[in-house]
Amino acid sequence: MLETMKYPIRARALNAHSYAHGPVIYWMNREMRVHDNWALLEAYQFAQEHAVPFAIVFNLMPSFLTATNHPQDRMYAWMKEGLKIVHAEAHALGIPFYVLEGDAVTNLSPFIQHHGVGAVFTDFNPLRVMRSMKQKVADQVTIPVVEVDAHNIVPWFVASDKQEWGAYTLRPKIHRLLPNYLIPYPSLKPNDITPLAVPYTAPTWLLSPASLVPAKDALQAFIQTRLPRYEERNNPNVEATSRLSAYFHFGFLSTQTVALAVKASGIPSESFLEEMIVRKELADNFCAYNPHYDSFEGFPDWAKKTLNLHRHDPREYRYDKATLAQGKTHDDAWNAAQLQMVKTGYMHGYMRMYWAKKILEWTASPEEALAIANELNDTYELDGRDPNGYTGTAWAIGGVHDRPWQERPIFGMIRFMNFQGLKRKFDLGLYIRTWTGLQIVK
Repeated sequence: MLETMKYPIRARALNAHSYAHGPVIYWMNREMRVHDNWALLEAYQFAQEHAVPFAIVFNLMPSFLTATNHPQDRMYAWMKEGLKIVHAEAHALGIPFYVLEGDAVTNLSPFIQHHGVGAVFTDFNPLRVMRSMKQKVADQVTIPVVEVDAHNIVPWFVASDKQEWGAYTLRPKIHRLLPNYLIPYPSLKPNDITPLAVPYTAPTWLLSPASLVPAKDALQAFIQTRLPRYEERNNPNVEATSRLSAYFHFGFLSTQTVALAVKASGIPSESFLEEMIVRKELADNFCAYNPHYDSFEGFPDWAKKTLNLHRHDPREYRYDKATLAQGKTHDDAWNAAQLQMVKTGYMHGYMRMYWAKKILEWTASPEEALAIANELNDTYELDGRDPNGYTGTAWAIGGVHDRPWQERPIFGMIRFMNFQGLKRKFDLGLYIRTWTGLQIVK
């Protein structure tokens, strides 16, 4: 077994091999940052203690779910901008940064063998495709592969050993452990060990200046301008949300960094910290412990039962995926939310709940609704292809982390939202005009 850091446990072995000797690599995936990254810190410390070379390796896959490595794909464009920052920060510390392109399982084993790597550290992602990929690599090699949860403040396997029913069951577990885990990060010292002595030519795109707003700047903008208004976050016409979800998704920013900075600001922030810590870590819990997180089978039994009872209820409106993608329904509020997402890569969180529930109302089955909601979210949202997205659609359509409500057609006892409810919450006409140009609210 590898030695663990002096900090609280965050690491789990993905195989049973022991370390003999050789360079250490951090296989970066979900956490695309150099600083404030527990996975990198554990790998770097291990290399320093054993006086062996250290490097960061990122494998750029040709596609990931709905995203593709295409010049017009804004998800990959965003990711590459973040990787430019990683490259610059790693270079400043004397840490080699390798970008491999292609299939990760095909690439990693030869890279490990070619460089005589003695141990691999990687970060945690609960999505099936990522867990399967990492386990395949761990099973192929004869050196230890260690996974470190650098995404959650309290590591998912420490917080709970099962799928939680909801925030109310996970919250006390998280709060009990927070004092041990919500601690300042140690700083990285420049690498003074000889790096891997193998020629490497970085892709040209990696060497150009990054145009992305740095994560720390985005965080400060939130604290200074939007955190004081966070209680207005359910009004999509007000700039009161963090707008940090894409930074979290790509790992450009650590939630632990944000929590520490928000607490230090002295601005009342209980609601924000609840959303960012408990709700976000609940999403990882759901996807880690429920292999069916993106299907009807993953819904709680009460929700499956009520949806099955209303499966054949008549639908006043029916739309296919293409019509929905274009935002061409009878519902101007829904269209505005869809168009906001298509145009900007972001949909306001309150509207996302309404948006997903209406897809259930306008499609032939819960299965079709969930599949379309996930595909649209993954295709257009910068923070798509993420546990938060799958958990959000499962909540809206399948009652995950919710409770039964008053029974009604189609929804059964799934929580309902409607157009009139939006009008009571905020200036819906303004929201519609902003994203569709329409002047009339029906």
